[in-house]
Amino acid sequence: MSESTTLNQTGQDLFNKIKNREATIGVVGLGYVGLPLAVEKAKAGYKVIGFDVQEKRTDMVNQGINYIGDVVDEELKEIVMDKRLVATTDYSLIQEVDAVAMCVPTPLDMYQQPDTSYVESSGKEIAKYLHKGMLIVLESTTYPGTTEEVLQPILESSGLKVGEDFFLAYSPERVDPGNKQYNTKNTPKVVGGITPSCTAIASELYQSVLEGDVHQVSSPAVAEMEKILENTFRHINIALANEMAILCDRMGIDVWEVIDAAKTKPYGFMAFYPGPGLGGHCIPIDPFYLTWKAREYNYHTRLIELAGEINNSMPEFVVTRSMEILNKNKKALNGAKVLIMGVAYKKDIDDVRESPALKVIEGLNDAGADYTVIDPYVKSFRSCGLTVETVELTEQMLTEADLVLILTDHSDFDYKLMGEKAELIFDTRNAMKEFAKGHKGYYKL
Repeated sequence: MSESTTLNQTGQDLFNKIKNREATIGVVGLGYVGLPLAVEKAKAGYKVIGFDVQEKRTDMVNQGINYIGDVVDEELKEIVMDKRLVATTDYSLIQEVDAVAMCVPTPLDMYQQPDTSYVESSGKEIAKYLHKGMLIVLESTTYPGTTEEVLQPILESSGLKVGEDFFLAYSPERVDPGNKQYNTKNTPKVVGGITPSCTAIASELYQSVLEGDVHQVSSPAVAEMEKILENTFRHINIALANEMAILCDRMGIDVWEVIDAAKTKPYGFMAFYPGPGLGGHCIPIDPFYLTWKAREYNYHTRLIELAGEINNSMPEFVVTRSMEILNKNKKALNGAKVLIMGVAYKKDIDDVRESPALKVIEGLNDAGADYTVIDPYVKSFRSCGLTVETVELTEQMLTEADLVLILTDHSDFDYKLMGEKAELIFDTRNAMKEFAKGHKGYYKL
């Protein structure tokens, strides 16, 4: 805590509870963000209560059954057996906690506008049981102003005042599913509270749990904008890589070799790579929170929206390029046997949210292709109004396929076998660069 921050007695009591690991922590939303955070808080010595509207999730947690890739199975079982973590659908237990982290979805609606309904509904449930000496931290990615304009009034409808009776802050989640180096525990956190007291108390909670640094900012709006800047930065640079890939394809230049050459420069360049489109909950969605909010200030975010157009066009480009590859080899996409390798939005995870593979599959389906999907991480998914079951790869599938289309570069795939058995391969991830040398039917983005 900064020496210049003075806490009232309510704040000091809560601060001491957190510092001494005597606080009970609540986590609302037990998904990709919430469950890993709940596990880390329990491992740090706190008693943790996880809240979720899905009874299936809470039942699995209470049985020590893990459903999130970034959580270690044995760690979850241990903290559940020790009763350091319990899960429930009963929000009345909020009255038993001293601090709550809100990790609920913030999707876009059909008009590409932020849907804060999950934040609002969770906030109303918390407000029912809000008590003096309590900390609430919103972690869901959202537009600048959400904490102060949406959540604060809901919580203060309880009659308690922020900064005096309870404390409110925003700290954006920075979960990167499948990242082997950075996870919930060691990734730095940014924290911005409504008041300096809110910031200080929230920061103490994260410092007591995580190994990463805690960076304090002056307001929730700064922290909210910071998270959107992170993902917009990636959104725009990936769009540049995708546009370069399209141009290089027309010019007969290998874009992957171009990027490898460019990244030899030790300054002024950061490598981003093309692909079949953007996936996951963050990068395809977060920048559009900002474009929506910018209209309130009579500003049109042209660069962000143009990047969105480029990235959103990539699945269509992949389908068109697949058709061209087949045509070049005297085959039609209509009726072709297409073997799709990977449906998850990134390698070595089971998450298909906003996966570009889904849009590619829709395009192939519309073109009349006969497709089969291989993904060791995803058993089934919804596409074209149907549930699609994935299957295990066989040599026969590879030899019979008219086109092998690599959409996700899972480490488990046998790329050597693909190179030996497949006649035509379209690699959108540069996954087979070591195994496709001399293959006459190998094409890449």
